Amino acid sequence: MTQTAEAIVLGAGIVGTACALELARSGLRVTIVDDGVVGGGATAAGMGHVTVMDDSEPQFALTRYSQQLWHTIRNDAATPLPGEAEWLPCGTIWVAADDDEMAEVHRKHAFYSARAVSTITLDSQQLAQAEPNLRGGLAGGLLVLEDVVIYPPVVAAWMLKQCEMLSAAFVRQRATAFCESGDHAEVTLADGSILSADCVIHATGTWTPLLLPSIPVHPRKGHLLITERYAGFLRHQLVELGYLKSAASAGGDSVAFNAQPRATGQILIGSSRQYGATDSAVEPQMLARMLRRAEEFMPEIGKLQGVRAWTGFRASTPDKLPLIGLAPGYRNVYLATGHEGLGITTATGTAKLIADHILGRTSAIPAAPYQPSRYTPANDNARDGGTA
Repeated sequence: MTQTAEAIVLGAGIVGTACALELARSGLRVTIVDDGVVGGGATAAGMGHVTVMDDSEPQFALTRYSQQLWHTIRNDAATPLPGEAEWLPCGTIWVAADDDEMAEVHRKHAFYSARAVSTITLDSQQLAQAEPNLRGGLAGGLLVLEDVVIYPPVVAAWMLKQCEMLSAAFVRQRATAFCESGDHAEVTLADGSILSADCVIHATGTWTPLLLPSIPVHPRKGHLLITERYAGFLRHQLVELGYLKSAASAGGDSVAFNAQPRATGQILIGSSRQYGATDSAVEPQMLARMLRRAEEFMPEIGKLQGVRAWTGFRASTPDKLPLIGLAPGYRNVYLATGHEGLGITTATGTAKLIADHILGRTSAIPAAPYQPSRYTPANDNARDGGTA
């Protein structure tokens, strides 16, 4: 049996539900397809850090635009986020260990100030006052005031609920194949049924190559650990400036200090990055290495009681920018994937860009840097879709 919609979104993580909600609010009939837990996968595994990044102008444009959209969602009294979303406006402090990294603090401050992002440069003493549990001798830091923390699985579930209130359908099944037929796209489900729509949006993260094997999205494993409740121990999201080098590394295993306060009083500790690792099991050696790095910045953090550690897989691309737009070689198949560690932040901006393209609207930021067409399909057979 063929069911019809105007848009089918594959994936009910935060990127998929954000895309579905934007399309539904724009008046389209939407069907969301996912056989897993809503807000599961990378959404459930991530830190929920909504942050502005400046590794490149396109990255800044998308993260800043997305962050502003998050604040709009937060301030919308008509459809408020639930308290369980744990919105925490803690800001981010990029921690500088030495004078060289303080030079990077000043560069970032100038970059952000020129683009109307509110930041404060902290010297060594001000940093110690802002975060007393940091070790002494650090050079300073940059406080980015508008960065926030959310609890992504709850937000994804809330977005799905908003979609359903707008008559969107949720199909709890696995998509096994798809193809284009005339001006439509058809998605085959595990039970053999077929969904037909004007367009299909792939928002399945690291699973994207299962149906589109030519798309250069690869998993990058990460570890996180959460502690018991220690109210007041940590006040801001803390990230070492060395994290930028870790995130930009093209290969190999790396760790960096990244600690996040939660609204519950717990502390979420990261982060690690591994290419080529496909086993989701927690690796004690990698976890220990990550925690040792955290102790180098916050010696007392090693005395806190951890309650759970887990892993997740970031969907990465070769150039560190997401794939947002028409899939190469297709007329009505879109990609919303490859966000690496910024999927939570950029879900809102991604949704706007996808909807803008589908509906013929002018986007608030240039869409070209994220177009999947910058990659050429490995072979022409990709046009016929694939099987999982």
